[in-house]
Amino acid sequence: MEKKTIVAIAGDGIGPEVFDATRRVLEAAGAEIDWVYRDAGLAALEKEGEVMPASTIDAIKEYGIAIKGPCTTPVGKGFSSVNVQLRKHLDLYAAVRPVRSLAGVPTRYEDVDLVIIRENTEGLYSGIENEITEGVVTSLKVATEKGCSRINRWAFNYARQRGRKKVTAFHKANIMKLTDGLFIKEATKAHENGFTDIEHDQIIIDAACMKMVQDPTQFDVLVLENLYGDVISDLCAGLVGGLGVVPGANYGKDAAIFEAVHGSAPDIAGQGLANPLALIMSSVMMLNYIGGDALPVAEKIKDAYNQALMNGQKTKDLGGTMGTVEFTDAIISYLA
Repeated sequence: MEKKTIVAIAGDGIGPEVFDATRRVLEAAGAEIDWVYRDAGLAALEKEGEVMPASTIDAIKEYGIAIKGPCTTPVGKGFSSVNVQLRKHLDLYAAVRPVRSLAGVPTRYEDVDLVIIRENTEGLYSGIENEITEGVVTSLKVATEKGCSRINRWAFNYARQRGRKKVTAFHKANIMKLTDGLFIKEATKAHENGFTDIEHDQIIIDAACMKMVQDPTQFDVLVLENLYGDVISDLCAGLVGGLGVVPGANYGKDAAIFEAVHGSAPDIAGQGLANPLALIMSSVMMLNYIGGDALPVAEKIKDAYNQALMNGQKTKDLGGTMGTVEFTDAIISYLA
């Protein structure tokens, strides 16, 4: 493939290990990449005194594409999420997480094939919180017509491009009549103005969760506001084996970041136990995004990790015996 410059953010904890595995697989598959290495999260804090250096943002703006390992986010204190900061700085408004059953990774569900599309910049994750008096705090949920419109149109356009048949909007508009009401209003408008060839329905999120665990095959493409999308995408990952087998991507008008959506797992960092599959799968999404002569390389990698899994070559979190390097070597062995 034609050489492409891509920003690499290895991340924290197991991030450097899973990124190195992904880089090895890409190189073995013939992906021609010039890496521009940048830091974010704890690694950046240690080197540069801040978790989101301007040099990282500037590099992604310049080259338009990045791949990122997991970054640590403190719970209830400390710095704000690196992922949230990246999405806000770069206006990466569409988070996409394909979830599908994998041969060789048995779960209680079969034939799961979903895509979760999450609005990435608004909702409660806007981070507008206030203590209005001692012992009383508020969090403001933000919904704009622009934000709701563009994510719904993006979801329908994605469905059409990928040959998907239905887009379902999850909501709680029976209670949050203005914010979620605006979201489903824009979903209806998107459907009626240009996407009537795609089936569309809307469902209250608590009922949707029940239906999801009853039979996930009744869903196709899901579109959700920010918080719901975060929760539901992890729930759906659980249907197919967990976050270790699910890729992720964040898209904006001028940039895209492909990432492992699991955590940084500092408890196993440096021990060679991490499962690199989620980031490897995300790199396949990245190659598909690049398009052109990167497409056969993406297909080659996908075939290789599918073959490894079908042959029982798995990391310990999936019931196998392999470490990070062994599993990576197994995938590479199928690339020849």
